[in-house]
Amino acid sequence: MTLMQFGQTMNRTSSPFASNKSLTILSRLLLQPCDAPLLRSAADLDCGIAEINQEELEDMLALASSHHVVMRGFEAFCQIMRRAGDDSRAEWAATALAAEGARIENAMSFLQEICAAFQAEGYDITVIKSLDHWPDLGSDLDLYTNADQADVLQLMTRSFEAQLAPRSWGDRLAGKWNFVIPGLPEAVEIHMGRLGQTGEQVGIATSLARRAGFAAFGDRMFRVPSAADRLMISTLQRMYRHFYFRLCDIVDTAILSETGSIDYEDLRFASKVAGIWKGVASYLAIVSDYLQHYRGEGLDLPGFVRVSARFGGDELLFCRGFLRIPIMPQSAKLYGSQLTTLLLNRELKNSVRLSLLPCLATAAAVGQKITGSDKGIW
Repeated sequence: MTLMQFGQTMNRTSSPFASNKSLTILSRLLLQPCDAPLLRSAADLDCGIAEINQEELEDMLALASSHHVVMRGFEAFCQIMRRAGDDSRAEWAATALAAEGARIENAMSFLQEICAAFQAEGYDITVIKSLDHWPDLGSDLDLYTNADQADVLQLMTRSFEAQLAPRSWGDRLAGKWNFVIPGLPEAVEIHMGRLGQTGEQVGIATSLARRAGFAAFGDRMFRVPSAADRLMISTLQRMYRHFYFRLCDIVDTAILSETGSIDYEDLRFASKVAGIWKGVASYLAIVSDYLQHYRGEGLDLPGFVRVSARFGGDELLFCRGFLRIPIMPQSAKLYGSQLTTLLLNRELKNSVRLSLLPCLATAAAVGQKITGSDKGIW
């Protein structure tokens, strides 16, 4: 291995706090200190933003898109550039914001129609994950319902001419369906009766609608999960399935904390029953440590959260465009703790589902290595 190759390898798998210019700039734009002015100058941010070139701008936009922070990150960037008198970069950012805004508006109009169609039929429907990032929006539209599968399939086909996308093994275990709707670039992913990477979380799913409430997003209203359920769903996605964080996860959780929306006692009770309390505590510790680095102040976490966390932000690695969590041994231990809880609760069917996860992950890894894709498996 040459010295240059060694340096490139280290850059792909190094600490997230000094490993990538675009990540650093976006983190500073999004996570300014709580007591700082709304927008700081390029010099105050001290992250190389004043010297950024066009290629780096494009890289930063691509990273912001994959981390679901285009609207929040580039709105701040645009205003800083205007304040600095850099009209060229400001207009470039404004163009990017307009394009993303148009995408989001189109998706939101479809989302409103889908939710209205469910409500008209008397079916419960809750928007999960996608609206957590507002005013940004995820790359697909995620919903949860307790409605019968056949009724949902009929409604989506009849009302929206939706086509059912091929289902992977993981999709079937998780109890989710993906729909393709004409005129909507984003897939519509509907979870039915189950949550979790193998559909093992029936308890969280069953109570989701009862604990949900309506919230405003622009001039629209949608039913969304409670703060505790939001955090548990995010934890299941990040700590037990994908094993990486996006910047939106950091920002979204910080906002929940700052607005006082998190009932930590309720969160601890519900996540302990589900067997994911250690994962939730670790998720919160990671967010807090990341905030501590960039704004000098972490989350105001109760002591019992820190005590229960298995690891924190010092374990993150920036690799292949995301903030990666080491699978061995950290995530493997969390998986073992979840499976043990399900077994102790005598949730035998859900335990069997969860026990299939290592096999599924292995098959996905083999498929990725042989064909370059884990399609049809994960």
